[in-house]
Amino acid sequence: MSTPIVEMHGVTKVFRTGAVETKALRGLDLQVQRGEFTAIWGPSGSGKSTALNLIGALDTPTSGTVKVDGQDLGTMSRKQLSAMRRDRIGFVFQAYNLIPVLTAYENAESVMALQGTSASEREQRVMTLLEEVGLKGMEHRRPYEMSGGQQQRVAIARAIASNPAVVLADEPTANVDSATAENLLTIMAKLNQEQGITFLFSTHDPRVMTYARRLVGLVDGVVDSDRSKDAGAE
Repeated sequence: MSTPIVEMHGVTKVFRTGAVETKALRGLDLQVQRGEFTAIWGPSGSGKSTALNLIGALDTPTSGTVKVDGQDLGTMSRKQLSAMRRDRIGFVFQAYNLIPVLTAYENAESVMALQGTSASEREQRVMTLLEEVGLKGMEHRRPYEMSGGQQQRVAIARAIASNPAVVLADEPTANVDSATAENLLTIMAKLNQEQGITFLFSTHDPRVMTYARRLVGLVDGVVDSDRSKDAGAE
């Protein structure tokens, strides 16, 4: 079997506020293979967003090992972690996190520009992606000129434009209505199936869990259940 895209071994995360300790993760073990469409789910406080932040190199674990695309994040410098986030990890946040002064096209191409990709290659890929996510003709609109669902489509295009190893989607349907959520999930499922893009969600949205092919349930910072719909087994 090939090296997992994501590996977490014995991962703990403790947040401290004064004398108060909050144990968000308590020895989490998780592997995600290339091409998976997986949702980490659980109630508020279960540790699912914390897990995604650690995988995305946005935070560091208190103990344990986190590897992405075969590389141990704990051994990397700040510069190396920044390059990892830019080149190997795509992000889709519930708050979209688009740059307000940039157009849909400019937001979608922003990571590729940081990578030094040529303007012609950026144009070809971004225009194709915007069409794939249903935004053809909206290239020059800025975020304030788009609905929440349209902004999230831009965020999806931006996340996959750089050909990342994995796309991390943290509650991507939280701020949109049911019809828009279904549309976004259909788009991401199609990208997964047709292009083999690996998606890892954190969610408590039943709609996301319906689309996911693997469900990893967290309770109190550890895996409580792990079910593959493809295999049909717990």
